[in-house]
Amino acid sequence: MDFSLNLGVLDEGKLQKIDENKLYDVAVIGAGPAAVSSAIYAARKGLAVAMVGVKVGGQVLDTNEIENIIGTVSTTGSKFAETLHNHLKEYEIAFKEGHVVKEILLDGKDKIFVTDDGKKYKTKTIILATGAKPRSLNIPGEAEYVGKGVHYCSTCDGPFYKGLDVAVIGGGNSGVEAALDMSGIAKNVTLIEFMPELKADKVLQEKLAQRENVNVILNSATTEVLGTEFVENLKYKNRATDEEKTLKLDGIFIEVGLSPSSEIVKDLVELNKVGEIVINPLNNETSVEGIFAAGDVTSIKQKQIIVAMGEGAKAALSAFDYLITKY
Repeated sequence: MDFSLNLGVLDEGKLQKIDENKLYDVAVIGAGPAAVSSAIYAARKGLAVAMVGVKVGGQVLDTNEIENIIGTVSTTGSKFAETLHNHLKEYEIAFKEGHVVKEILLDGKDKIFVTDDGKKYKTKTIILATGAKPRSLNIPGEAEYVGKGVHYCSTCDGPFYKGLDVAVIGGGNSGVEAALDMSGIAKNVTLIEFMPELKADKVLQEKLAQRENVNVILNSATTEVLGTEFVENLKYKNRATDEEKTLKLDGIFIEVGLSPSSEIVKDLVELNKVGEIVINPLNNETSVEGIFAAGDVTSIKQKQIIVAMGEGAKAALSAFDYLITKY
């Protein structure tokens, strides 16, 4: 009789441990939607797949409500990440969870990827799906108050500001979503957008207009974060009049987009001026033969979950084509 469940052993399905002595067909770097899609599609092609990532879901875990996954009317980031993990467990994929890749080396046609614990693994092809991280404002006081009133994830840190006054910086989808999220927690929410109008989807703007405790300030640049031990004030300047004002608050959530997590390949593959991995849109191949990329780390314009998953599948199918025609 199997007593593994009683012993508290985590059920990882068909997932395997990664093997230093094995030459893999495909190594997927990352664990978000694009990475999971790549790994599953590669495994379905009968390829030997290795995968390295911190936690299945990636940025999705920092998202509260998700309503734009076709076929799923509404879900949360944590629930969606769980479905990704459950699907991943249906395949014999070697998954090294809780780790990141620190270096990628070329070895003839093959590639070697080195993880943060110093272990080296060999693969024929690589799919880079490392995603992106929140972009900072780079203004005085921002770095000093990170975790002391300055945050980049309302889902993660918003509950600490129940009944308090907060600001959200950014009028795109992520900023408006954060303001909506915080409007149900904080006493007052001030949304500051750099451009003369919000950039978020119409449906999100309509929802925002219904929230009585949200004030929107347009065409204004956030200039400085002030405080003592914790954040106390935020300075911003109207771009049309140059008038500078100070807003008294308890917390700031910065939602001004994402910065691609491409550091490990900055000297290996071509990047564009904002650090995104440049790919051939037809097959997701990078400037290095046998290295592919997918999702938010790439130069593809649309940064959406469903797009990342499609790109991940395309990268895996392209890696398969490469292996049977060029390797």
